[in-house]
Amino acid sequence: MTLPTAEQLPKQNYWAGLQGLYAHFYAWLLRRMPSERQRLLAVTIVAGGLCGLAAVAFHVSIMGLEILFIDRANAASGHSWIWWTIACPAIGGLVAGVGLTYFAPAAAGSGIPQVKVAYTLRNGEVTVRETIGKFVLCALQIGSGASLGLEGPTVQVCAGVSSMLARLARLGPRNSRRLASVGMAAGIAAAFNAPIAAVTFTLEELIGDLDQTMLSGVIVAAALAAVVEHSVLGSNPVFHVQGNFTLTKSSSLVWYAVLGLLAAIVSVAFTDSLLALRAWFRRLTRVPRWVHPAIGGAATGGMAVVALALFHLNGIAGDPYKTLTLALTGKMTVTAMAVFCVLKLASTVSSYSSGGSGGIFAPSLFMGAMLGGAVGYLDVMVFHHSADSIGAFAVVGMGAVFAGIVRAPMTSVLIIFEMTGGYGLVLPLMIANMSAFALARHWRRTPVYDALLAQDDIYLPHGGGPFDQGDIEHLPGMDLDTAH
Repeated sequence: MTLPTAEQLPKQNYWAGLQGLYAHFYAWLLRRMPSERQRLLAVTIVAGGLCGLAAVAFHVSIMGLEILFIDRANAASGHSWIWWTIACPAIGGLVAGVGLTYFAPAAAGSGIPQVKVAYTLRNGEVTVRETIGKFVLCALQIGSGASLGLEGPTVQVCAGVSSMLARLARLGPRNSRRLASVGMAAGIAAAFNAPIAAVTFTLEELIGDLDQTMLSGVIVAAALAAVVEHSVLGSNPVFHVQGNFTLTKSSSLVWYAVLGLLAAIVSVAFTDSLLALRAWFRRLTRVPRWVHPAIGGAATGGMAVVALALFHLNGIAGDPYKTLTLALTGKMTVTAMAVFCVLKLASTVSSYSSGGSGGIFAPSLFMGAMLGGAVGYLDVMVFHHSADSIGAFAVVGMGAVFAGIVRAPMTSVLIIFEMTGGYGLVLPLMIANMSAFALARHWRRTPVYDALLAQDDIYLPHGGGPFDQGDIEHLPGMDLDTAH
């Protein structure tokens, strides 16, 4: 028998202590909740609260890093702000690339495809390493200036929290899978202040059917996560816009239909560009993979410099919602909005396709607002309507581009209502969103998340239909842990 060394002994005692603590906890849980259904209900309630806290911590971390890095880079003296604005996301991408390559490969990407894989193929299991990696590396990359959103990553972090609770409560495979949907709903509810849209998105994107037990858990978790997020960060909508958006003139419906068409074009252009550049980076084997996010970060920084030099506004690198709010209030010129739409598309494609960690929700809303505001100027010029309609078109544009890219038509309507309070735009939203959704699906049958997984040779059985061979480039050799 080999005795442990002095270095090994404390470690063994540590793990033995943790195992003993867990055994006592599980025995206590079984005495009070002998059935798995009872434990599922308890874990669902706890998951809603903990996911809300995790989402708040994630968002606060990103806000703090943006102040530390992006704001300082933009405010640097002389012409040095140019180099710092380019270097900041490049350095953040480099550090994140090392972490994504050697520590947590599954933390790359937006987070939604990873949760779909976990739900469908791994009974909802999201590892602790994946969860911690997503939290730390994504916060670092977005906080240093990557043109990516925090909403998809929040979903993956929350799914990781709910998966950990499922393992602690020793839930069976079926109920562990249900906890993945709970994590997704809680993440969306906390990220957008939108619990109703969180339920519909989980149904549209993940569950696909009306499992009564699963749906009940999703509703409870979304409500609890939203309550926690409201308690800490406030209960106001994401966008603070004075007044209510309404359809003032029925003749504007012509331009809302045009907006739906343009939103579909932007959506398909975004998805095609994202997949094409991502495939190009996969073939770029002469450069180490961990350097790729730095390349995308430098490109994003360069586009942020263009936006700052031309319009003295950011939103390309870092928090896009401040600039987006200007579009909703009609305080941006039509030229600025058109340029920002193009720059945001290019910068997000660069940040994401190079292997970064972050989502596409916020960028899609940003592009939609800029596109919608530009179309709103046409409505004002042609029909001489009030300039207030520019903000209304920006709101509808957000939902239309979101519907075209994410392909969640119900969520695209509800999430705009909850984020902006624009309930007076029901008809324009339905016209533009459904037009963008239908046209984008006609031109590109494969939704963006399924196409991204297909590039990794992962085809989920509950996916949205057959894949077009021309839509995607199949790259063999990818496994579930490295897919992003």
